[in-house]
Amino acid sequence: MSGVEILMVVAIVMQSIAAIIALYLVNKTRFSALWICCFIALMLLVVERFLQLSSFDGHQIPRMSYAWIGIVVSICFSIGVVCALFLVRHVERMTKHRRILENRLMTAVLRTEERSRAEFSRELHDGLGPLVSSAKMSLSLLSRAEMEDKNRDILKNTASVIDEAIRSLREISNNLSPHVLINFGLVRGINNFVDRVGSMHDVQISFRTPLREERFDSNIEVILYRVVCELINNSLKHSACKHITLSLTLENKHLRLEYHDDGRGFDPNNVLDSGMGLSNIRSRISSLEGRFRLSSAPGCGMTAVALVSTDVPMVHLSNSDLEKLSDMDYDRRKKRKNRSRR
Repeated sequence: MSGVEILMVVAIVMQSIAAIIALYLVNKTRFSALWICCFIALMLLVVERFLQLSSFDGHQIPRMSYAWIGIVVSICFSIGVVCALFLVRHVERMTKHRRILENRLMTAVLRTEERSRAEFSRELHDGLGPLVSSAKMSLSLLSRAEMEDKNRDILKNTASVIDEAIRSLREISNNLSPHVLINFGLVRGINNFVDRVGSMHDVQISFRTPLREERFDSNIEVILYRVVCELINNSLKHSACKHITLSLTLENKHLRLEYHDDGRGFDPNNVLDSGMGLSNIRSRISSLEGRFRLSSAPGCGMTAVALVSTDVPMVHLSNSDLEKLSDMDYDRRKKRKNRSRR
């Protein structure tokens, strides 16, 4: 057997296997015609190889047989290419829909999270807050009574502890659901957070923006506020920076957030997926169909840019849907935490 004949046998085997696979895929996708055409074309090619092998043994094969086989194979492959085009477009369409659904689910989960934060903050402020304040008033009344110096010192220390508890309660309530952000907008909310953080840390924070009283979708305002808080907290915890610059501008219906610190920097490839909450920031920006870019290097500080459209249509789901999504997100976090413990 010559080398050409061996190659023809190999081609017959490979084309037969490919035909079987095409036949198997007929009922696996919506475009059955694609795989049927491929099956027919491959089987005809197998027949053509057999005819060619027979011609090597001296058998006379009519030329019209090759012509008809070539015509049918060409037609089948042409139809298959057209079906493949529709298949590719279908896959692209499904990928786009899946991406939109993921963004909507993320938006719904974030909204559920913010609603839970607001409810918890309200319970702290309206429930626990008055109780602690009542305890402080009772201590104030006791302080007017005559008592020994030792008891008076104990009473004074208790009052200072309650004052600290009230301040902590207000701080926790404000962090959970910032009232300035909800009532006055994104710019006032960021300014309030920057002033509060700057008064507690030896870091100079500069926030520049031409915006004043402009309001945006509540989802956009909350997410960008959380992103700013996350970035600043990361810099304070990890970068050992001295200066932080922050700017917020509105360009062609796009909010552009730029952030920079002069800290020690880091390798983004080592922390984007596992450290400093940057993956959470990316998820939040992606839920708004925005873009987030981060650049850093050891010793060069960190720069982050977020771009979000103010015209992004927000998803509106029912309360039952939001509760289901919140349960799903809680289960996902619980499974992830269990895996990390293992």
